[in-house]
Amino acid sequence: MAQTTQLDQLDFKILNILLEDARTPYLEIARSCEVSGATVHLRIQKLEKIGVIEGSHLTLNYKQLGLGVCAFLGLYLEKCDSFDDVFLALKDIPEIIECHYTTGEYALFLKVCCRDTDHLRVLLVEQIQKIPFVRRTETFLSLGQAFNRKPGLGYLQEEPALNGEVV
Repeated sequence: MAQTTQLDQLDFKILNILLEDARTPYLEIARSCEVSGATVHLRIQKLEKIGVIEGSHLTLNYKQLGLGVCAFLGLYLEKCDSFDDVFLALKDIPEIIECHYTTGEYALFLKVCCRDTDHLRVLLVEQIQKIPFVRRTETFLSLGQAFNRKPGLGYLQEEPALNGEVV
């Protein structure tokens, strides 16, 4: 069970700085927040312990890596309870960047990156559509990304305190 902890304005300020650049040194964060480096270190440890901060990641520019086609796939499944089997098969396909279990038309919604449309066709026909319980797919080609927003926390800071289980 998640630990209930109140986040204060200092926690939010630290989180916003890290969202802007996760490699910001603790001492630089401390100067921005007008606290000690030790305080920042302890706050970040607390945020990791309660699960607000989960690891770190590297963001790649897939186009620069030769993967110029981005597409979104809606998957229709034969049976809802086949999700786990389909999900395990999808995890082994490296072109799948994101996989979401959704409500509405599709059981699953995927983001994929491919070299070109031939690569996308092979991915669809020879891999994804051959997975047992995948009834059919619907493909949406991305013609360009308008923006890629880093999720800010400004809308959460209006509250005086936030329960750690909600974040």
